[in-house]
Amino acid sequence: MAEVLVYVDHVDGAVRKPTLELLTLARRIGEPVAVALGAGAADTAATAAEYGAVRVLTADAPEFADYLVVPKVDALQAAYQAVNPAAVLFPSSAEGKEIAARLAVRIGSGIITDAVDLEQGDEGPVATQSVFAAAYTTKSRITKGTPVITVKPNSAAPEAAPAAGAAEALEVSFSEQATGTKVVSRAARESTGRPDLTEAAIVVSGGRGVGGAENFPVVEALADSLGAAVGASRAAVDAGWYPHTNQVGQTGKTVSPQLYIAAGISGAIQHRAGMQTSKTIVAVNKDAEAPIFDLVDYGVVGDLFEVVPQLTEEVKTRKG
Repeated sequence: MAEVLVYVDHVDGAVRKPTLELLTLARRIGEPVAVALGAGAADTAATAAEYGAVRVLTADAPEFADYLVVPKVDALQAAYQAVNPAAVLFPSSAEGKEIAARLAVRIGSGIITDAVDLEQGDEGPVATQSVFAAAYTTKSRITKGTPVITVKPNSAAPEAAPAAGAAEALEVSFSEQATGTKVVSRAARESTGRPDLTEAAIVVSGGRGVGGAENFPVVEALADSLGAAVGASRAAVDAGWYPHTNQVGQTGKTVSPQLYIAAGISGAIQHRAGMQTSKTIVAVNKDAEAPIFDLVDYGVVGDLFEVVPQLTEEVKTRKG
């Protein structure tokens, strides 16, 4: 069976969930070969093997931390040349998509971004995408070169399938461009204790109907009871009620959780574009004509300040 390269997204050896999803999807089209770079790369081997990696190519060098993106592109190109894979898969993070695009240019291949599913077709891997603000679903395949595909988080449930997954050192020669942009400082993002918005299985978002920053704790309380991430509509963010990093929408972040709860969000197309692929959508809005109700699986017409606290208490009761 042909091998499929999978880029490992990890933090000091701790593999992030989207990579486990990629390994699960990769097994549909071949044998996964993981590529882990940077500090702790070798420590990813056990987890990658648990989810089906037959090999784990690892490399660590100062360039991966000291310079932006290009050293990782050099490493992926080296892995591509060493393996000659049937496809190369990346998570659809900002970094993942940039590495994927640069690699596709280097190897003369087509690229598909933001896939939500992957299957083996008669002529190679077929990727499913949600396009035009998720109004349409398309199936596409690469017609030139080796398919390079990025996949949205929460597109597949990670499934363990233990394999050999032995770590192997990857030889990397860095190009002249690798040191063109140097990282001069880093600042740790303040942790809220909640899951990352784009990776969370559950997202609770607040919109204009929340009425102000002082009322967002109502949304946060429900999110915390569910172990969810907190999102916000553009209207709420533009009003300064919640940070821009939490904006869900066409000009914010795109999420695809198992459960999306919209509180006080009307459902403008800009917002829908960022959450329409969620598996189950619930909305609470006092306007029965709000466009969001055209999209939801479950809708509650009512005052969010009455409905959401009751929902929070019910969740806590059932958990307790």
